[in-house]
Amino acid sequence: MKKVCLLLPNGFEAVEASVFTDVIGWNKDEGDGSTQLITVGTRKELKCTWNFTVIPEKVISEVTVQEFDALALPGGFEEAGFYEDAFRPDVLEFIREFDRQGKIIASICVGALPLGQSGILQGRKATTYNLNNRKRQLQLEAMGAHVIPDQPVVRDGNVITSFNPSTAFAVAFDLLESLTSTENANHVKRLMGFLA
Repeated sequence: MKKVCLLLPNGFEAVEASVFTDVIGWNKDEGDGSTQLITVGTRKELKCTWNFTVIPEKVISEVTVQEFDALALPGGFEEAGFYEDAFRPDVLEFIREFDRQGKIIASICVGALPLGQSGILQGRKATTYNLNNRKRQLQLEAMGAHVIPDQPVVRDGNVITSFNPSTAFAVAFDLLESLTSTENANHVKRLMGFLA
């Protein structure tokens, strides 16, 4: 069983987290059955960007990187406190350890910024939120990433980044394909209505 850690900082955007739960869940029940997702929060109770409350299965202090095969990280809003949790030292070290072990790391939108803050994107291709005068892309660039501004999903080695919420399903399916196979990912896409 391949285990995905869905890391949820306070202030995360619910829709960006839900694509991972759905795609990995559909695969567990309707695909090849080889994946499981575990929600891991920075707190015992989290508030999403617009006050949707979530209770994760575990908190970050209760897990180790060795338990997982991949890390999934949604973005969130500064006004909701996303960066306060996403930039915490324990979160950044957790990200670094996934990268040191060569495990897949998939982020959506500004979920790339904690990756940049951790240092794992130094000299690597990546992207993040692309609107509002590219403020977040410029921030990621200042963290040492080689930002590809107009590409919706960017993959460099084991790291997948994307530029806004519209890319969420593409990232989740890319993660599923990396954990299973192209054939299986396409099977799940068909079941979910993404392929004819």
